[in-house]
Amino acid sequence: MFQSLSEHLESAFKNLKGQARITELNITATLKDIRRALVDADVNFKIAKDFTDRVKAKAIGEKVINAISPGQLMVKIVKDELTELMGGQESSFNAKGSPAVILIAGLQGSGKTTFSGKLANYLKTKKGLSPILVAADIYRPAAMEQLRILGEQISVDVYIEEENKDASSIAQNAIKEARSKNKNVVIIDTAGRLAIDEVMMTEVANIKKVANPQEILFVVDSMTGQDAVNTAKAFNDRLDFTGVVLTKLDGDTRGGAALSIKYTVTKPIKFTSSGEKMDTLDVFYPERMAQRILGMGDITTLVEKAQEQFDEKEAKKLEGKIRKNKFDFADFKIQLEQIKKMGNMKDLLGMIPGMGKQMKDIDINDNSFKGIEAMINSMTVEEKANPDLIDMSRKKRIASGCGKDISEVNAFMKQFEQMRDMMKGMNKSGMFGKMMSGMK
Repeated sequence: MFQSLSEHLESAFKNLKGQARITELNITATLKDIRRALVDADVNFKIAKDFTDRVKAKAIGEKVINAISPGQLMVKIVKDELTELMGGQESSFNAKGSPAVILIAGLQGSGKTTFSGKLANYLKTKKGLSPILVAADIYRPAAMEQLRILGEQISVDVYIEEENKDASSIAQNAIKEARSKNKNVVIIDTAGRLAIDEVMMTEVANIKKVANPQEILFVVDSMTGQDAVNTAKAFNDRLDFTGVVLTKLDGDTRGGAALSIKYTVTKPIKFTSSGEKMDTLDVFYPERMAQRILGMGDITTLVEKAQEQFDEKEAKKLEGKIRKNKFDFADFKIQLEQIKKMGNMKDLLGMIPGMGKQMKDIDINDNSFKGIEAMINSMTVEEKANPDLIDMSRKKRIASGCGKDISEVNAFMKQFEQMRDMMKGMNKSGMFGKMMSGMK
């Protein structure tokens, strides 16, 4: 995510190495490189220039404070300005009503329907609400079917009128249905087009008029840069939407849309989405995104994702086993399953400060743990509970059972032993107890 932009900004800060303070003379090349990095990321030139002008105004004459170097000080100033450019603070989301109505708009292919499913899942699992999805795309039967399938995946009702060609009446009927079924959130997935046209705009404006939504979310494909921003402006002029959703952040995202939309339409980014899984939806935090762009990682989000999967009962059981040096393969598999639930592995590792650059050319996908799981699944119950039983003959049987080479089994066993030794050392030093108490 934003890899090219991150690399260009890092390169720009190198111009200040060895300087005692920031001056108008030594900052010129850095600002020029920052501006070029933003333009290369598909940020409008005027926005890029305004941004660097604000950075310059804050930076000129700033003295080095204690051990902070000019380069580090410039990184902080740029981080603060990036945060402001993207909205400053997390934006609130209004899902209160009887029922609350949320209207989803955007171009075809932006990810509206998938996002609608993700939002329903988010409101159900994390906010304890009872949503209903509405198929108001009257032009694409495939969109109705897609929404129906997504609804089944997340166990959320989907309202469909296949023969009705009036999107406004579908929305009205769906709201009545929601009230009769005690659903407290109605999510209306509207039709998209390949380009902005008057028919599309009039239709979605009419849905807004009859549905009276609390939230109107404009869904943007984050890979489209300035085009997405121009489209957002056209939609906002007609709909006056309440917020933006950035989708496909796991793709080759240059960053232009994320950095430009708030400046252009003065509406906040409320959610980001990546991948097709229904749980890959995140609230947008401008400061956290700025930190990730600058290679600082995002430990706060990483910890929050871990806590969502944190099972207190299992954690206490695990703590007791580690204290007794009884950590086994069954425990290890449980931990792997919890990590997998947290999201895309490469994205998660990128949240660790300094890891983004190291992950540049490493391909890690959601199948990364399949080989390890296959080896553990090939073990007997006794072997899983007592790793010390596994001798060479057992390793050969495990390798044969999971279709792996004996060298791969040996390497895994060695890594597992190293991990157990590390846990043993943490236990003796008291570090493990401190770590566990901090999570509770």
